[in-house]
Amino acid sequence: MRKRREMEIFSLSFLDCICCGFGAIILLFVLSKQAEPVVLEKVSADLEGVIQKLEEEIFELRGETVIVNRELKSKQEQLSEETNRVARLQGDLSEVKGEFAGADGEAAVQNKIEASLTSALQKLTEEMMRLQEVSVKKNDSVGGIPVDSEYIIFIIDTSGSMYNYAWPMVLRKLEETLDIYPEVKGIQVMNDMGHYMFSQYKGVWIPDSPARRKAIVDRLRGWNPFSNSSPVEGITSAIKTFYKPGRKISLYVFGDEFTGPSTSQVVNEVDRINVEDENGDRLVRIHAVGFPVQFARPDGLFVTGVRFSTLMRILCERNGGAFVGLRDFQ
Repeated sequence: MRKRREMEIFSLSFLDCICCGFGAIILLFVLSKQAEPVVLEKVSADLEGVIQKLEEEIFELRGETVIVNRELKSKQEQLSEETNRVARLQGDLSEVKGEFAGADGEAAVQNKIEASLTSALQKLTEEMMRLQEVSVKKNDSVGGIPVDSEYIIFIIDTSGSMYNYAWPMVLRKLEETLDIYPEVKGIQVMNDMGHYMFSQYKGVWIPDSPARRKAIVDRLRGWNPFSNSSPVEGITSAIKTFYKPGRKISLYVFGDEFTGPSTSQVVNEVDRINVEDENGDRLVRIHAVGFPVQFARPDGLFVTGVRFSTLMRILCERNGGAFVGLRDFQ
């Protein structure tokens, strides 16, 4: 009997343990399978929220990208416009520099020519000088206007009334005045405010030559700086700047009206500057041409025209010149 018991390999207790173990494993497996859908559902819900948030951020970024691209395009267009503007300004600057360089070169050449002519004039023989003096005496006046000056300055009223109504006649009278001076040592043109026609010749004489005379007439056609219709500034500026002992200078005042407060004040100011020497001669001659713009007005209000004529008659008489009053535009 003892030997039969030793021969049994699996007892009842062993089998019970094995069954209980398998049962426990199956129970754990079942429990884990029941909890898995809950976890997956929670994870899925979290992922959907993250995805929705990311999509919203993507939409926001796309909107910001559109705005940034629009602003970038606008800035690029502005940059292109500014680049073109800079290129145009550089071109204009180069052109102006070229004009000034040409003007400076021409002025240098004219100054050299003037110096050569002056040197040649100093070498004239006594006989040639005598003949020159005889010629001057025979042609020392044209139409009652003394033309013995070596330098001439035009002081032109550039107000709206002159520019709009009398400018063709102003051009003609300036050319006629230049014609009675075949050759002078220097010319200058300024308006009644003392503004120079050629800024590169400010404070210095314009050398006389046919080309320079043509340039003056051509520039005068469109020259229209501001004017207060009072010649006193131009006259005083011309005398103070250009008079030197030994120079024979004539001023030619072109105008149509005087709007200053007092004619006597202007006369006194000019007397103070254009003083007489021991022979009773003034520093410069003052001539004037009166244009009939104000007299042609239909309303008959030509008081300023009368005042200009009165003022310039007095100035010309006291300063060795002549006044010419034009009656019409022919």
